[in-house]
Amino acid sequence: MRGSMTGSVLKYISVGLSFLFLPYVSFTSALAGKSPDISSCAAIEDKESRLDCYDAFFPPKSIPSEKNVDATQQFQQEKPIEPSYLSKLWGLDPQTRHPHFSFVPHRSSYILPFSQNNLPNKKPLKGETAEMDVDETEVAYQISFKVELWPDILGKDLDLWFGYTQRSFWQLFNTSESSPFRETNYEPEMLFNYRTHFDRDFLGLKCRMITLGFNHQSNGRSEPYSRSWNRIVANLGFERDDLTLLVKTWYRIPESSDDDDNPDTDDYFGYGEVWGHYYFDEKDYGVLGGHRFGIMVRNNLQTSNNRGALQLEWNFPLLDTLSGYIQYFTGYGENLLDYDHSVNRIGIGVMINDWN
Repeated sequence: MRGSMTGSVLKYISVGLSFLFLPYVSFTSALAGKSPDISSCAAIEDKESRLDCYDAFFPPKSIPSEKNVDATQQFQQEKPIEPSYLSKLWGLDPQTRHPHFSFVPHRSSYILPFSQNNLPNKKPLKGETAEMDVDETEVAYQISFKVELWPDILGKDLDLWFGYTQRSFWQLFNTSESSPFRETNYEPEMLFNYRTHFDRDFLGLKCRMITLGFNHQSNGRSEPYSRSWNRIVANLGFERDDLTLLVKTWYRIPESSDDDDNPDTDDYFGYGEVWGHYYFDEKDYGVLGGHRFGIMVRNNLQTSNNRGALQLEWNFPLLDTLSGYIQYFTGYGENLLDYDHSVNRIGIGVMINDWN
């Protein structure tokens, strides 16, 4: 009886020692060029020891817990996303909302100290009969801003904005005529902007906003060179990565024949225009990083007497808040005084960066 008990104890001790020294035996066998025999695990009677023996030959792979997987997915979802151009400009997302009554960029603000127009409008600069010389080289600049008057109207994704744009053409180098301003256009507007959240794209472009409002534009001059018109405007803003597309349409509010100083405006301006801009991000485009290219296309969509305009833009890095700017415009409607006169202009200057 005692002998059998002693034998059982010695058996379990030997099994335990074999398990303890199994890694050492495996290591020395590998050095000797021999592979340990996995069949030795089958001889172990204790279930847990036998499983540990097999694990020594085939270590179990660690499987991440659901808690760790959920934490990883949450971290990825919480990674900050760089706001888009339209979002920065109009506060379309929570992280880009503007403080109440703060002034923000509207359209582009720039100055072209040197702009050459080889087809200048030779109409008088003042008076009815006093013809004045017009230089082909002049300064052109635009100032544009807007302010949010009423955010989240009635708790909806709808904001009310007031925008103002002023564009001037200055005969700075025309010293013989005392360097007059040839034309200045004033353009205030009230705009309701709806922040869209459409799930579907249109031709790969995502609609980010819909704008509806009232626009007034005039040059503040007396007859016969007074120009003005009032419009109902409706715009759509689309984006795809670094591409921005703005579709602008309008309907001119009719005026009486006695008050209308430019009744054929629609024949030259048409009923809308399309703006497109593409920004080359510095992280993705190397030498092209920081450059932006733009295009504007406008047409009256008439088969006879077809008229329109084209504007091409190139911005290149200069300073943190300023970029170099080259603008080319050809066609009708560059300003109200020249709405029925075709011009061909190229200019170089600087623009305030509103996309950073």
